[in-house]
Amino acid sequence: MRIKSQRDFWSGMVFLVVGIVFAVGARNYSLGSSARPGPGYFPLMLSVIMAILGAIVIFKALTIETEGGDPIGHVAWRPLIIIVAAISVFGLTITWLGMIISIPILIVISSFAGDEFHWRDVLINSIVLTVASWLIFIVGLKLTIPMWPSFIA
Repeated sequence: MRIKSQRDFWSGMVFLVVGIVFAVGARNYSLGSSARPGPGYFPLMLSVIMAILGAIVIFKALTIETEGGDPIGHVAWRPLIIIVAAISVFGLTITWLGMIISIPILIVISSFAGDEFHWRDVLINSIVLTVASWLIFIVGLKLTIPMWPSFIA
């Protein structure tokens, strides 16, 4: 069978593989029932849906003809590395620096991944996303995420 769209085929493969891997990982948690779901219920259902979507995209890539085979093109390494670095820095600093500093650091680093960089936009994003994270995770969900740096609190 011939691949008629490389982009759809490989993106479908990523969805399918990630869905299967997470479905296998979710088996280690209690599923519960639909009425009383356990901790593994949501990850399992989400990963199954992801794998099904991946299979649908792969099927589309193998059956629907696209002009020129829809080649993948080059990988944007710079944005990929910057975003991975930003997430890693956030993960390493959240317990020590708290949300109030870690989220703006995450936003500043990740903003260098784009072609346009404006300090005013970064500042606005930092304020809005820090306040939204505080409202969602600390006020709304009552999670015990440190808000302030450990050397202050």
